[in-house]
Amino acid sequence: MSEARIEADKDLPIIRITRDFAATPEQLFRAHTDPELFAQWCGPDSTVTRIDRWDATTGGAWRYVAVQGTEEYGFHGSFHEVGPERIVQTFTFEGMPEGVSLETLTFEDLGDGRTRLHAQSLVDSIAGRDAWLQSGMETGVNEGYTKLDTLLTKGAL
Repeated sequence: MSEARIEADKDLPIIRITRDFAATPEQLFRAHTDPELFAQWCGPDSTVTRIDRWDATTGGAWRYVAVQGTEEYGFHGSFHEVGPERIVQTFTFEGMPEGVSLETLTFEDLGDGRTRLHAQSLVDSIAGRDAWLQSGMETGVNEGYTKLDTLLTKGAL
């Protein structure tokens, strides 16, 4: 699957994203925890990511800014669990500070150098979930993962 499958649970304020990569679980883990790598692939093509703080350890915190022309959009959170098979973190878009989500990422080894990424975001309400879905997140997710594919193909991980 070259595009992410983004699904909303009709009864719960949850968004689930699933995507396969030509990568090992270790490579995907590194892509999500190494700030220099993360900045190279995160977000839509129209933005540049600047890391302000990044401590990808259990109990650590992070903050980055997506720069689009003269506009800047801040995001921050805390790493609640960081392990080779699973990352649990909070995620807050600073433009909507009341909309904190709890995200769980898991890396499913499919064998033959392929991994399925499962991401689940639990938000505060169905309305909040729907606002996220309508925010253009699909573009950012898919363009970001395409950039990650390019990094993997170039052997950057």
